Amino acid sequence: MSQDSIGRDNTQLRGPKPKKMVETTVKGIPIGRDKTIVPPEEVEKLAAIGCKNHEIADWFGVNLNTLKYNFSSQLLKGRTNMKMTLRRTMFNNAVHENNTTMQIWLSKNILAMSDNPMDGDANAPLPWTHDDTDDTNIEDFDEDELYEEENDGQED
Repeated sequence: MSQDSIGRDNTQLRGPKPKKMVETTVKGIPIGRDKTIVPPEEVEKLAAIGCKNHEIADWFGVNLNTLKYNFSSQLLKGRTNMKMTLRRTMFNNAVHENNTTMQIWLSKNILAMSDNPMDGDANAPLPWTHDDTDDTNIEDFDEDELYEEENDGQED
């Protein structure tokens, strides 16, 4: 009988038996110099849960540029799926769950609403008025008359 460091009998230890390594077949695209097999579905799933390109490349042990070159459509489709799922969940929280915070956020971002109401007249350009009764033309005056008009009402 063998004993462990505490003096217990090793044959009586409980717990899961060690797992045996087995060989399996993986369907995918061989990429890179070492022809690493990368399943396109897995790339799409990882992109759909928000993994960055470098994280996916590290997961499969391939170069980042190689991943982008070979799986650009799967990366795009996965990210699009993630965005659609997120939008669907946010909309569901706002409309069906009556989440006020989400309702406010969506109204600001989708409907372009604001916390700061803008007065429409405050942002409008000043009106241009042209008084037709005053037909005075500056070119009709000589210098002395212009000087007199500028100094009207002013005492020397």
